[in-house]
Amino acid sequence: MVGILEDKDRIFTNIYGLQDWGLDGAKRRGCWNATRDMLAQTPEWICDQVKASGLRGRGGAGFSTGLKWTFMPKQESERPHYLVVNADESEPGTCKDREILRNDPHLLIEGCLIASYAIRAHTCYIYIRGEYVHERERLEAAIKQAYEAKLIGKGNIHGWDFDLFVTHGGGAYICGDETALMESLEGKKGQPRLKPPFPAGAGIYGCPTTINNVESIANVGTILRRGASWFAGFGRPNNTGTKLMAISGHVNAPCVVEETMSIPLRQLIEDHCGGVRGGWGNLKAIIPGGSSVRMIPAHEAETALMDFDSLSALKSGLGTAAVIVMDQSTDIVRAVARLSYFYKHESCGQCTPCREGTGWMWRVMERMATGEAEMREIDMLLEVASQVEGHTICGLGDAAAWPIQGLFRHFRHEVEERITNYRTGKPHVQGASLQAAE
Repeated sequence: MVGILEDKDRIFTNIYGLQDWGLDGAKRRGCWNATRDMLAQTPEWICDQVKASGLRGRGGAGFSTGLKWTFMPKQESERPHYLVVNADESEPGTCKDREILRNDPHLLIEGCLIASYAIRAHTCYIYIRGEYVHERERLEAAIKQAYEAKLIGKGNIHGWDFDLFVTHGGGAYICGDETALMESLEGKKGQPRLKPPFPAGAGIYGCPTTINNVESIANVGTILRRGASWFAGFGRPNNTGTKLMAISGHVNAPCVVEETMSIPLRQLIEDHCGGVRGGWGNLKAIIPGGSSVRMIPAHEAETALMDFDSLSALKSGLGTAAVIVMDQSTDIVRAVARLSYFYKHESCGQCTPCREGTGWMWRVMERMATGEAEMREIDMLLEVASQVEGHTICGLGDAAAWPIQGLFRHFRHEVEERITNYRTGKPHVQGASLQAAE
């Protein structure tokens, strides 16, 4: 068996769609087993179990899922509680949630029921990315099966009235932010809200709301069935459990795989992806958590572990565990310029630092890529990136700044060489035009 995780410990046993995705297949794999017993416990017991398991948000932020649930009011009132599942998977390089949606949707539906009971909600919305047409059709078919089998709905066999709705976005990356998602869900322009109030106090329609990632919710049923200590037994302390990881780029076999947290990055790539194209020695850099985290160079990737704390110590992050591998053939400056364009394009324009800064950073990065920039602009670009970072309502400003900071942290010499080579032999006389070499 490759990797560390054995087949018996996998939560997502149909991740590759080799078996029946429907209700019968899901039940054979253990889904919907003992769900009624779980809902016979108190909501506090479920929250405590999820907290004890160490499950942290799988959407990128890594906040304790059980703790997040406890922020909801403890009593039901005339203001209904809502659960919202964030399936707006728009981060470049990230493609893990779509495998759950199309191949194991009942794990998600069961998780929605359990999580809604834990936060005393009778209604859940799954907000799915607009481009995920096949995934949405599969999910809606699975929800229909669950309704027909009386697993969810009014008067269901589990004794907790629960309705589940699917709504799809219009293709905006910004709606992956939980407050922008709520605005979009309410039919308004997808722009982030200022916090406070936090969603647990005033979320959709001004009611208490909890928002979780697809993978976070889909884990819950199996965690309660197998025990919090079982899930907590994987990975390092504070980085526990199993995790879906999506590896793309210059590897021999790109894939999505479920592995233990804290697996060495090198082992993940060599055991599951057939190694880096051209061998490990051909590796240049890796973005370990989706395009919005800082890259790490080959010598750091050698010893990095795939968990929150290890990658944070390297000034990067686990993010969504979308590993983007770049070999020596990569024009790394051009790659970051392309990412800068993405964030400039996806900025909602609400915050001035992000609206103005992302466009400015992209334009400078384009000149860096060709070598037309000047040396002094490197520090100017880093200064602007630090001004955008942490000064916006949502995380898009950070996401735009971090790839640039990662590039100059490890590959500043490449940009400097490019500028120098571009200038070599060029006239520096006032009025003389600077032209790129053939």
